[in-house]
Amino acid sequence: MKLEGSCHCGAVRFSLSSSAPVPFMRCYCSICRKTNGAGGYAINLGGDFRTLEVEGGENISVYRARIADDAGNVAESSCERRFCRICGSGLWVYSPEWPELVHPFASAIDTELPPAPRRTHMMLSSKAGWVPLEAGRSDKEFEGYPDESLADWHRRMGFA
Repeated sequence: MKLEGSCHCGAVRFSLSSSAPVPFMRCYCSICRKTNGAGGYAINLGGDFRTLEVEGGENISVYRARIADDAGNVAESSCERRFCRICGSGLWVYSPEWPELVHPFASAIDTELPPAPRRTHMMLSSKAGWVPLEAGRSDKEFEGYPDESLADWHRRMGFA
């Protein structure tokens, strides 16, 4: 599916192909919640990095989160969160560890997205107390990372 997206002010527009366009996975980690979360979570989609086309790239900034481990050591994440430097809209996440993938935020996508029949709620150990967990009976919940990738979920649900 071809996805088209933009920031709020329109300074950045982008498109890409996605075989994982259903917004089903809600991430409650502090990075997603604080940098892009609406409702206390962010929803990432899966896309093919080779197909990413960007207009207004000069208006994009990159943020790499600093992450502390259990011993208190802090390291910079390899994940690059791209956002509009003018309006602050989160656009996508890219990691050089998986160079073929790009993960646009569903909130930045302008294309009508298919509804998810089930959702996965991940990183619940980081969920803010004020955020209600609106999980359906068939939804999956994980304190950390889920046991299923974006691509695997789409295949299991018959979307890929």
